[in-house]
Order: sequence, then structure tokens, then C-alpha cells
Amino acid sequence: MKNFIPLFLLLIFLNGCRTVPATTPPKPGTLKIATLNLYHDKDDWPRRRVQIVEEFKRERPDVIALQEVIQREGLVNQAEWLAGQLGYAWHFVSTDPAGKSMRYGNAILTRHPVLLRGEQRLRPLDDSRTAGFLRIEMEGRAVNVYVTHLHWTEQGGAVRTRQVADLVQYIAATSQSIPSIVAGDFNAAADSPELAALREGFIDTYGSQHPGADPVSSSTLNLKYFAPKRIDHVFCQRGGFSPVSSRIIFNQADANGTWASDHYGMLAVLRVQSIKH
Repeated sequence: MKNFIPLFLLLIFLNGCRTVPATTPPKPGTLKIATLNLYHDKDDWPRRRVQIVEEFKRERPDVIALQEVIQREGLVNQAEWLAGQLGYAWHFVSTDPAGKSMRYGNAILTRHPVLLRGEQRLRPLDDSRTAGFLRIEMEGRAVNVYVTHLHWTEQGGAVRTRQVADLVQYIAATSQSIPSIVAGDFNAAADSPELAALREGFIDTYGSQHPGADPVSSSTLNLKYFAPKRIDHVFCQRGGFSPVSSRIIFNQADANGTWASDHYGMLAVLRVQSIKH
């Protein structure tokens, strides 16, 4: 019996060898969504994308909304590449024609079955702005996810107001009473006048969890590049979801001093309140 290992010692050993997950798995009935402006391919995309993939693998969001996604000669569509690394489905929307070698736009990635895809241009048409749409099936229920990236200039509030009106109209035309989420780079604070039409039916998830947060800790603009401001948001439909948590991600450089983007990302966990089939 010299080689006998007591059963309880073997169990302790095996238990110690388990890999501890980096984050708590989402509870049933909740949805985890991330949004990130990718900063297209600037500042060494091959290095930046490594930490983006690593973080998303740790967090395992149900849905990822991306802005400033680019493809060009010699560069695979960034959303397609990330989706391939993560094992997600992907949906890319752009005002650039499908056959053009260089295309720029927004994308949605998901690890759940896709039921429906869509896209809509936002006016004015010369501003090259879009809304992308996916309907996904999660735990046997349908959820709508929209991504957008609004006009960027400080003086462009009137333009953003028009784009939000188009976005809200598009949601009304496509949502079919299924709870909806809108995420992206709005180039405006969540309480700004230009987002008023969206706030009528949607909750600012981060603001609901962090009322009165100071500008520095809540900034989604990378402080290496910009003054602090929260312009990247996840909005969830009133009555369809209740926010559980929301936090800023990608707000630290990696060990080599490389930042994921010139924006930070946002991660929100939402509890699904009601689903209509």
C-alpha cells in the first residue's frame, strides 16, 4: 500500500488545479454587453488587438458593439478578425459599397444565434453615419441590439439630434416590441440635449449605476489622448431591462504601455425583464 494516496488528498490536489475564471459567469436572465471604439488601425493595431482579444475572452460578453471598424487592402475587417478569435458571429455595416477595398463603419459581435440583421443610414447622408442591428436569441428569448456612432464635432449638436431622431425611428420600425439595447460612440454626454429623444425610452446604464460620478473616473475618452468625458454609452430599453452593473474597461495600458484604443470601453450587465415572442 506504499503508493496509496488517500482520496481526500487527491481531491484537494485536483481542486487546486482548477482554473479560476477571471470574472463571475453571468446569471441566467442577464445579458452582458460591451462597447468599444476601435480607433480603426492607428497606433499599432497588431499590438492593440492582443489585449482586446484577451479582455473579451476573460469577460465573455454576450454582445460586443464596435465603432471605427476598418478593412482595407492588407488588413482583414477588424470585426471579422476579432469574431474569428472569439468564436463569435459578426455583422458589419458601412456607408462604403460592399465591393470597395476600403470600408469603414460599425459592427456587432455576438456569441448567440442571430435571428435577424439590418442597417440604416443616418442623415445627413454626407456624414457617413449608420445604425447596425442584430436580433439574437438568448436563453430561448429574442433581444434586439443596435450599434451607432454619431457625428463628432463639438458644434454638431443639431446634426446629432437629427441622427438620434433617425435612430429612434429605425428602432421603432424594426424592434417589433422586442426589448432593445443601443450601444456605441454618441460623441455626446448621456444627459445632453441631442440624446433627449433616446432617453425617453431608454436608460443610461452607466449613469443609473454611478450617479454623480466624477468626470475622470467615468471618462470613456482615453486620458492619454483627450480631456475626460463620457461619450460612449449603453442604453437599455425601459421596461425591457434593468441595469445590474456597468463599468469602464480598457482603461489601463498593457505591460508594454500599449493602450487598446484612444477610447476606453464600457461593460454593462442587464437583467432581462420581459420578452415578447
